[in-house]
Amino acid sequence: MKQNTVLRAEDVCKSFANNGGQNHVLDMINLAIYEGDFTVIMGSSGAGKSTLLYALSGMDRVTSGRVYYKQKEITRLKEKEMAALRASEFGFIFQQMHLVSNLTLMENVVVTGYLCKKESTRSVNQQAFALLKQMHVEEAKDRLPSQVSGGEAQRAAIARAVINRPGIVFADEPTGALNRHNTEEVLNLLSELNREGQSIVMVTHDTRAAIHGNRFVYLEDGRVMGEMQMPPYRKEEEKSRERQMEAWLASMAW
Repeated sequence: MKQNTVLRAEDVCKSFANNGGQNHVLDMINLAIYEGDFTVIMGSSGAGKSTLLYALSGMDRVTSGRVYYKQKEITRLKEKEMAALRASEFGFIFQQMHLVSNLTLMENVVVTGYLCKKESTRSVNQQAFALLKQMHVEEAKDRLPSQVSGGEAQRAAIARAVINRPGIVFADEPTGALNRHNTEEVLNLLSELNREGQSIVMVTHDTRAAIHGNRFVYLEDGRVMGEMQMPPYRKEEEKSRERQMEAWLASMAW
């Protein structure tokens, strides 16, 4: 069955000035992101994984090339237009949660919903509580980020990322600062969202995190060197998925 392309990069390059020369971090990237996929971007340190994520999401300007979201070229948008698109269509989850320290978990989620202005205040409040409940953190909704665990904070950050029903959620090493238990909880929640139809693009260096995806892209020196697909994640198939992932990464000279 043919999948709908929700995002695509065409000949995307990203360079930085470095001691009078140019450091080419992304080199002619051509990549399509499909609706409903859980796409995982992997590669060694310095391969350009996070840079690609920021380029795809419009958080960073490309040096050359084009990025399209639902057929609209976002690389041509002015910063104000790009900010509005990110607020309404993209959700973000980072290794560091970036929750507002003087707002409660509930307030961190609803403020994002208010800014988008898609729904009424009452509707946003109801959705925020429902999401916090889905993330198993509703009992901590009135606590500040400093008063909860890292896992609880990251689960609230996931709720914040999806409050506006984004077309894509971008996750940059979302479990990098968590212990193993909290890592599993966060990954299971991301898998649950994906089963519900949420498109996700995640950068990770952790193979245990990666197996929660169904499509895998390997970067090396800013270029796409290979891809692999698996069926959607199922807990009972975890060991076989790990073996398949390890074999693929070995073939990529991981």
